[in-house]
Amino acid sequence: MDNKVQVYSLLTEFDINLFKSGKHFRLYEKLGSHTVTHNGVKGTYFAVWAPSAKSVSVIGNFNYWVEGQHQLYVRWDSSGIWEGFIPAVGHGDLYKYKIHSNVNDVKTEKADPYARFCEIPSKTASVVWDGIYKWQDNEWMSYRKNKNGLDKPFSVYELHLGSWKRNLEKNKSLTYRELAVDLVQYIKETGFTHVEFMPVMEHPYEPSWGYQLTGYFAPSSRFGTPEDFKYLVDQLHQNDIGVILDWVPSHFPEDAHGLGFFDGSCLYEHPDPKKGYHQDWKSLIFNYGRNEVRAFLISNAIFWLEQYHIDGLRVDAVASMLYLDYSREDGQWEPNIFGGRENLDAISFLKEFNEEVFKNFDDVQTIAEESTAFPMVTKPVYLGGLGFGMKWMMGWMHDTLEFFKKDPIYRRYHLNNLSFGLVYGFSENFMLPLSHDEVVYGKQSLLGRMPGDEWQRFANLRLLFGHMFTHPGTKLLFMGAEFGQSSEWNFQTSLDWHLLQYDFHKGIKTFISDLNIFYQSQPALYEKAFSAEGFEWIDYGDHQNSILSFIRKGHDTDNDLVVVGNFTPNTFKEYQIGLPRKGKLKLLFNSDDAKYEGSGFVENGKTYPISKLKAELHGRSYATNIEIGPLSTLIYQIL
Repeated sequence: MDNKVQVYSLLTEFDINLFKSGKHFRLYEKLGSHTVTHNGVKGTYFAVWAPSAKSVSVIGNFNYWVEGQHQLYVRWDSSGIWEGFIPAVGHGDLYKYKIHSNVNDVKTEKADPYARFCEIPSKTASVVWDGIYKWQDNEWMSYRKNKNGLDKPFSVYELHLGSWKRNLEKNKSLTYRELAVDLVQYIKETGFTHVEFMPVMEHPYEPSWGYQLTGYFAPSSRFGTPEDFKYLVDQLHQNDIGVILDWVPSHFPEDAHGLGFFDGSCLYEHPDPKKGYHQDWKSLIFNYGRNEVRAFLISNAIFWLEQYHIDGLRVDAVASMLYLDYSREDGQWEPNIFGGRENLDAISFLKEFNEEVFKNFDDVQTIAEESTAFPMVTKPVYLGGLGFGMKWMMGWMHDTLEFFKKDPIYRRYHLNNLSFGLVYGFSENFMLPLSHDEVVYGKQSLLGRMPGDEWQRFANLRLLFGHMFTHPGTKLLFMGAEFGQSSEWNFQTSLDWHLLQYDFHKGIKTFISDLNIFYQSQPALYEKAFSAEGFEWIDYGDHQNSILSFIRKGHDTDNDLVVVGNFTPNTFKEYQIGLPRKGKLKLLFNSDDAKYEGSGFVENGKTYPISKLKAELHGRSYATNIEIGPLSTLIYQIL
């Protein structure tokens, strides 16, 4: 059989015009490798963008990796795309592109930017892949808009696939299929509404935790095939669990087989090192002003949402994209055309990304990891915003953890650390993150930061989670925190699951499970999570006792909740709080309950009569006296 490259194309003139203008957002359907039948012969069509090439060959296990045997044809339309059909090459074959550049006559060997599957690292070839998967999550897809809405409960379990749990017999990470059993069961036990996977896309360097990508369209082969990953997503969906992926359009590594210096030129990266090189991460920055690069990235976002039924994208390192002077000294950056520090191309890209995502999928979310005060991150693009659905509340995270590590005797001087976030808390749609970044590099685990003896440390941790879940905004918790992981996260080892044999750790896990159930059952905690109408202080000024009290509100005032947080080990037999109306105050939830290894100082379900006052307290005409246990979050309802 003649296996020479034949002229063939999946690309139409319309495709090319969209590609050149940066408006083709399903490039994965046209570029990359696709098994097809041409003139009655089965084979594979290859297409790659390499405008600075003088020749492009496909090399692989089918031609002994020899350059020139399968040379692609360059298109006549100045698109810079090389393409061709190779007979008898098919599913499972390994390949790369050998690119001979016009730039300094250099030759590069590159993995396919659009490959659907890759060799298991440290091998770096792309794999022709035409796997078929039949989804079984129709029910979830039909109602997931109700699960992903901004007025719905959002409790996210963030995890790293390689180190959540290991197969002890084989001493290796769980596969996608194994996770589809163990992880699904665990999320159902703990009650989270969503999981968020740290990057699943192919990456060569494990210590990067997945944030240095080379295979943007390929789930990592470390854990199985693309169909195996679809199966994991499918199983989560069938069990009513949403799936969020970390997505990294902010930078990419310099690995020889990756996107960098792709055709001998700065193709994907910005050619100016002041805009194209990230000094902190020793990585390259995309050229957001280049149409074809924007189309590549937005196509990639659409790909995961469409092909893998993903429910949300958490966009990594947005701040590094927004500012030209990000982590740069004077002289290392140049202002934009208006003299400012904003990266106008990146801002334009992020707006277009969000517009296209929500135009195509009105039932998903985009979430920005953005650590500055850049305005209107979660406002619609038509109002001048970036268009994200949510933004990580990094200020809340920092202030809260700073407060909790202090000995309770000093907390009276720092109570504003907990209340200050409400000053700006409704300027964006905030997600409260206690993420992987907070349990590495000597920061200790969350439990490790808590002061006091063993009992107090666990009580403080429950108090932290109680404060988090009653604070306005959605929630994100990194794996291990839910059972009191005592050591820092190590990407090379499993979580310390053996700790669950101990009562304190079991108590934390039970607490998180109950807290998730309670959160999702109380509209006051989520219906107005991003609106000042959903929150009202009772008292944020009791520094002497280190006690905060407030009201959370939903659409129906009968569902309003009263929350009291005691941030010291002191107990109170009679603590008076002002309330808006008469009735009875019933304790619904108590982080100090004995079943969580708390003190059990106050009995759950206890009610307190609310009396009319002669003089107002906390600006209210009614009040009651409540009992408060040590280091506790107490949640009440007025009956």
